[in-house]
Amino acid sequence: MSALIVLGVLLAIIVVLALWAAGIYNSLVALRNRFKNAFAQIDVQLKRRYDLIPNLVEVAKGYMKHESTTLENVIRARNIALAASQAAAANPADASAMKSLVSAESGLGGALSRLMVVSEQYPDLKANQNMMQLTEELTSTENKIAFARQAYNDSVMTYNTTREVFPNVIFAGMFGFLPAELFHIEEPTERNAPKVSFT
Repeated sequence: MSALIVLGVLLAIIVVLALWAAGIYNSLVALRNRFKNAFAQIDVQLKRRYDLIPNLVEVAKGYMKHESTTLENVIRARNIALAASQAAAANPADASAMKSLVSAESGLGGALSRLMVVSEQYPDLKANQNMMQLTEELTSTENKIAFARQAYNDSVMTYNTTREVFPNVIFAGMFGFLPAELFHIEEPTERNAPKVSFT
């Protein structure tokens, strides 16, 4: 009889531990899905920006015939950022893909800034209605990206904190929950959105 009681107590302890581990696993899955969804919101805005950039370059091309290198650099940086964004969107939990995206976005931001500085030398371009509309849309998109990035970083912080606390860290390692990478700009000079105003 006492052997049955001991067996019952051991079985109850095993069941409680299994339910506890399942609870930790489920919370980590929910948090991982939350930051992946938050990245999807960034991805939507990045795609919008990537779609605006060729139009911006086309409008500028008509006025900036002697600045072909600047325009080509913007398109090249846009294509690199688009490829990095697609890789990150495929798996936002991949830290190296996120680092590549951050680097590509920094390059694109620099190329766009140079385009805007050069375009300041062309008053007719600044007055062009299409250019003004595109830069306004680009500015709006940049603001949306910043808000989406903040939401993503908040989700990543919650996920990383939850997976790093004890005893979750034990189960996180066993179940393959790796740390997620924040989406932040490395250089302080690159933290500002590209200036796209012609006012």
